[in-house]
Amino acid sequence: MTIFEIIFLSALSLYFINLIVFTIGASKKFPKLGYDQLPSATIIVAARNEEENILSCMESLDKLEYPENKLEIILVNDHSTDNTEKIIQEFIHDKPKFKLYVPEKILGNLKGKANALANALKIAKGEIILTTDADCVVNPKWAITMASYYQNDVAFVGGFTTQEDKNAFEGMQAIDFIFLLTVASGALNLGKPLAAIGNNMSYRKSVYDEIGGYENLPFSITEDFRLLRSIHELKKYKCIYPVDHDALVSSKACPDIKSLYWQKKRWGVGGMESDFIGYLIMVWGYISKGMILLTPLFFTLNALYLIFFKIMIDFFFVKPIFNKLKLRMKLTHFLWFEVYYTIYVLALPFIVLPNRKIKWKGRTF
Repeated sequence: MTIFEIIFLSALSLYFINLIVFTIGASKKFPKLGYDQLPSATIIVAARNEEENILSCMESLDKLEYPENKLEIILVNDHSTDNTEKIIQEFIHDKPKFKLYVPEKILGNLKGKANALANALKIAKGEIILTTDADCVVNPKWAITMASYYQNDVAFVGGFTTQEDKNAFEGMQAIDFIFLLTVASGALNLGKPLAAIGNNMSYRKSVYDEIGGYENLPFSITEDFRLLRSIHELKKYKCIYPVDHDALVSSKACPDIKSLYWQKKRWGVGGMESDFIGYLIMVWGYISKGMILLTPLFFTLNALYLIFFKIMIDFFFVKPIFNKLKLRMKLTHFLWFEVYYTIYVLALPFIVLPNRKIKWKGRTF
């Protein structure tokens, strides 16, 4: 074998071991509470300029199954400049479990969504906090399923989010979501927080208060991951990430390259808060994808076999999760994902390292 092939094989071997470990973690099962044991819960949705999405989100929230008088839903209008607030008001006027809230205070050094959430949490009454986004639609059993995992020692429960996949552009994003969330699930279930996504996550309100809330944390553009890390660092509670179809949330994919660019940059900036192990995992993945890019310069038949091996590793890592979540995965979308995944992972350091400016929801951070 050539030196190139040896390096490529070594990187793929470490990458393969990583995915095996994440698969083991993601396959873990957790006990659930019975219906009569479910705690009270508050759902918080922070919405900014979501007039195109907020109605379908609220309609899905209105269909949630949950014990009578144990659920409240707080819709936070984060200073929208469109018709978001009017649409919310018209929908909830005869639905007492819904509340509209407009944050007037800036808490600590918080900005944007983190400030909106922190304000809403001040008035939340539920023992368990669940969050999703205004461009999401939730499963009717979502709240019950997430809350059912809250044994006495559990402080955080993450959930999976899929995306619409009407075409290849959306489909590759949907696979990317499930792929990355499977990594997050596997790592967290083995005791290592690597990521969290605020459009499908939950935590115990008393533990949130224990860490001092968002206003006591350093500001982060990925406030969901910062919160998870802070809860985990208490080392007093369990943080889990079950693969459960009934806890699934569906969101809209980025409609164009520009919005996808800013989403990935935001995640990349948030990923810079990772620790040594997190960076090590990133490096192994980066090298394996870099070797694919270099293959035309060191072309051999063995190198082609290694590229095929890498694609198969990814396929058999993510396909079982799609099956567990009862989702379809088109082969053509998966192949586009492989191209997309390789390109953005290799490009991300060059996008993030020169500057950390983020544009999101009409604001610059």
